[in-house]
This record gives sequence, C-alpha cells and structure tokens, in this order.
Amino acid sequence: MRIGIFDSGIGGLSVLHHAKKVMPEAEFIYYADEAHVPYGEKTEAQIREYIDEIIRFMLDRHVDAIVIACNTATSVATKEYRSSFPLPIIGMEPAVKQAKEMYADTPGRILVAATPVTIAGDKLHHLLEKVDDEHNVDLIALPQLVRFAEKGDFLTEDIRVYLTEQLKDYPVDEYKAFVLGCTHFNYFKAYYKEIFPERVHYVDGNAGTVRQLQRKLAQRKVKKSEEPGRTEYYFSGRPVTEKEMERVKVYMRQLDSLTFI
Repeated sequence: MRIGIFDSGIGGLSVLHHAKKVMPEAEFIYYADEAHVPYGEKTEAQIREYIDEIIRFMLDRHVDAIVIACNTATSVATKEYRSSFPLPIIGMEPAVKQAKEMYADTPGRILVAATPVTIAGDKLHHLLEKVDDEHNVDLIALPQLVRFAEKGDFLTEDIRVYLTEQLKDYPVDEYKAFVLGCTHFNYFKAYYKEIFPERVHYVDGNAGTVRQLQRKLAQRKVKKSEEPGRTEYYFSGRPVTEKEMERVKVYMRQLDSLTFI
C-alpha cells in the first residue's frame, strides 16, 4: 500500500501527519512542490500543469492512491479531471459542510479562510450554494500565512499583526467556527486562539480526506505495505537533502505541538 500525498509546499505535511497516525500499515511518498509555492497566487493553467507533472511522478512510483493535500490544487483539479487517471485521486475542499453539520445547533457565523484562488474559485462557491442556506458563512483570503509557514515562522509578532489587520473588518465575536481552507494554515492555531473567542471551533479537512482515502483503498482491497511506516520525501521531484529533512522534522514537531487544539 503506497500512498502519494502532494501539496504546493509543506502545508500538506499536516495531512501526512494525520495519515501516518491512522494508517500505520501504509507507506507514503510526500511531494512538496517547493519550486512553485504558493499555488494560491498562480493561474489555474499553471496549477494544472504542475498537477499533471506531479501525478505522472506518482504514477511512475506505482502508488495505489494519490491525495491532493492542497485546497487550491483541488479547486483546479475537478472531479472529472481526477477520474481520468487509473487510480483514486482524493482532493480536499474547505470543510464548510462539516462545520455546518457539526455546529448546526450552535448560534453564530462561520468564517472560511483560504488562498485567493480557492476563495475566487467556482468550486467553493458551488459548495456554499448547497450548504449555506442561512448565508452565515464569510470568506477571507490569507495568502501571507502560506509564506510564513514556508519560512518556518511560527512564533513571530508579524503573524499576530497580519491576522489582526486582515480580520479587523470581520465580526470576530460572532463566529462559532473557523474553517482552515488551506493546509498551510494549520500551523498557526495558537494565534487563532488569541484572536477568536474561546467558544470558536477550528475545522480542517484532514481527517475527512484521510477517511475518504481509506474507503477508496478498502473498495480496491489494496494490501498492506511490505514496508509499513516508510516515507519518502521529495521537493519538486528530487529527493530531499539531509538539511531539508531536518526542516521537515521541524514542521512535524510543530504539528505534534498543536494536537491539543
């Protein structure tokens, strides 16, 4: 059982982090497209070109399924596009439906944060047309968080200043849920807790995406890996260096520290 997971950068490590915990029987290939990050400010044509290259890379390594651990890439790679390949390709979308269902009985609004491409894309707006009957969902683009994450800036005052400035015109006290519509955003949960009321719930699509992956593999009766737990890391198609691997470990430790949120 070989699973390919890719993202524009290191945001998708949060999906890998969860997958490794709940799928110890699998081995993984993680691909961070560091040469082209951030996707959220590229054109759809550019992003689709990157995705094509990454999927070919994964197919050459005989993976059993691919996870697009990037909301932006998923918004471009439609379901019809993904179904044109000979293996399951699981995408991500902002967990708006999950937030609506989980907190339906709780009064308040929902804020969805994502990249500019995801916010402007048809996919998210079609989703809102289906689930936001009460029109209580707001959207915000937070592209700078991707850059903070890529630089490994988790504890700088600049993050707090940026979030405060971007959220100044939003009714922060009225929100019951904050949907993290970009995997890079998971690294900053401690800052969100400083800004939003204590009652706010933080919702991402990681667990739901991995559950869908597990369902697809079960349907295909994919066997357990001969090397369970093994993970290969690539940056834009090349194996990571020893120094880059140390960087990956820093991100994984940051994710470990945030599991309480």
